[in-house]
Amino acid sequence: MRVGIFDSGIGGVSVLKSLLEARLFEEIIYYGDTARVPYGTKDRETIIAYSLEALEFFAPHKIDLLIIACNTVSAYALDILKAQAPYPVVGVIEAGVLALQNKVQDKNASILILATQATTKSQVYPKALHSLGYKHIDSIATTLFVPLVEEGIYEGEILQSCFKHYFHAISTPPRAIILGCTHYPFIAKAIREYFGGESLLIHSGEAIVEQLKKSFELPTLSTPSKLSFYSSQNNSTLSHQAQTLLSL
Repeated sequence: MRVGIFDSGIGGVSVLKSLLEARLFEEIIYYGDTARVPYGTKDRETIIAYSLEALEFFAPHKIDLLIIACNTVSAYALDILKAQAPYPVVGVIEAGVLALQNKVQDKNASILILATQATTKSQVYPKALHSLGYKHIDSIATTLFVPLVEEGIYEGEILQSCFKHYFHAISTPPRAIILGCTHYPFIAKAIREYFGGESLLIHSGEAIVEQLKKSFELPTLSTPSKLSFYSSQNNSTLSHQAQTLLSL
């Protein structure tokens, strides 16, 4: 199978890394809309318009499946993309929710959702978790994390200042933290350490591998996936950043 991965920038490389390790596809085509990252600060209509343009990008590549490795697009444009695409389209939010459900059975557990402004505004994660019976859910729009990851800042003083800015009101580490943006797994170690290593972190890369295996009955291949990178701006830069992130 040939699969496409779409993200607003390099964040989807966290999903790509999990897919490469799982060896589920013969070929993976990654497209990042680096000219217009971040999506998380944009309105619904713009997010949908950009997502449909990405669908046009993949048309000549003859993919068999498209993975939306962007929580913001998954929140606002997934149903539209499913209706327009001639192949299955899978988003990361459902996978993240299922992963939390599998790992946290206590419905009274405290759950913190970190996401972009747009994803937080959509309330898609809290609605899904409330429908499953979880009672103690908080969401924080941690929009600054995206440009920091895009700049290659995964630790250090600037990131710690952002943590203090966003998390100053949290007195007790949550039982679980959903990393509701695919950029965030690259700062997962720093987030975990900030909360004293007491919180379980859920991210979409690991979750979507399990979902794909079950939904499409994909076997593990004996050879690595062929990989191609494309972007709407500075393709060589994205490819270089992606290779760096894959080695972390």
